Amino acid sequence: MQKTALYLAIALAGGILIWMLFLWQPDTGEGQDNSGPFIPSQPTGGDFSLVSNHGPVSLSDYLGKVVLLYFGYTWCPDICPTNLTMMASALSEMDAAERLQIQPLFVSVDPDRDTPQRLQEYVEYFHASLIGLTGSKREIDEVVGRYGAAYRIVDKQRDAPYVVDHTADTYIIDMQGRLVRKISHGASSEELLGALRPLLQENLSR
Repeated sequence: MQKTALYLAIALAGGILIWMLFLWQPDTGEGQDNSGPFIPSQPTGGDFSLVSNHGPVSLSDYLGKVVLLYFGYTWCPDICPTNLTMMASALSEMDAAERLQIQPLFVSVDPDRDTPQRLQEYVEYFHASLIGLTGSKREIDEVVGRYGAAYRIVDKQRDAPYVVDHTADTYIIDMQGRLVRKISHGASSEELLGALRPLLQENLSR
């Protein structure tokens, strides 16, 4: 009886040792960036309130319009200018009635450097209808996470330039304020127009 118990204990210990050697992967936290927002597996979108150079702005202010939402920052060397130029090109290809139904928003993920005034000066360079928005880090993280975007500040040091890695998608929000689609970085203005016009058609035909 004692031998049987001993054999069972040895077998159990051996099994635990094998599991620890080959299967167990402890969570050390290495390589993780905990400074960014929580990203849900299924982004829900939804209303939010931030600040422009002219005061508070909420997504719900634009119910009845299709909203183009883009996350970036004004010091971005290439990704943001590329996408905002594409967005501006699509808006320029629309007729006046279509443009009135679109509101593009640029949300900064770099609130330490992007003041409301700087944001306005930046977005107006691309298109007059663009609105630049900022807020506290907590407020920005909430919006970023809600839309399934992401960002990470790289090598930030005091009084030194730094870059921000960020999602480069353009998010399309319909006239009821629902997130319906995202357009990937590198898309053409024709692709964006193709995604927007079906959302506009019903309202314009009334």
